[in-house]
Amino acid sequence: MGKALRVGIGYDSHPLVSGRKLILGGVDIPHDKGLSGWSDADVATHAIIDALLGAADLGDIGMQFPPGESKYENISSLVLLSKAGELVRAKGFKVSNIDVIIMAQRPKVSRFIPEMRKCVSQALAIEPTQVTVKATTTNGLGFIGREEGIAAQSVVLISTIS
Repeated sequence: MGKALRVGIGYDSHPLVSGRKLILGGVDIPHDKGLSGWSDADVATHAIIDALLGAADLGDIGMQFPPGESKYENISSLVLLSKAGELVRAKGFKVSNIDVIIMAQRPKVSRFIPEMRKCVSQALAIEPTQVTVKATTTNGLGFIGREEGIAAQSVVLISTIS
């Protein structure tokens, strides 16, 4: 049998609140607000985790790392990403590539993209060239445009380990 390819898609959004750090793609982004959530609320990394878990038929982030469990409170999403990568490898798959888009009106995050690629690739023990990060605004539309929250969407391709 040949190499099996599987695709997963992930999405996450969290509200912006005062008194929290803004973490995106594992990077601490200077901003007057951060994302509210049980972990560090890193929507980019959460979207990647959901895409990976979905591609490998491992459920979703809430099934694997339930909110409300004390061991996940304020945990770095990069730790969760690393654990998700281990689960994917245990099912006989490796990451081929990851594509994630961050939707935020503010702050502008493009200058942090190289560091995000590095953080995500290190957490998964893959090359930075296997991770693409993009950023966009919603041109003032919706909860993102009103700067009430930030969202991210990701697509991943995994393949069987040969």
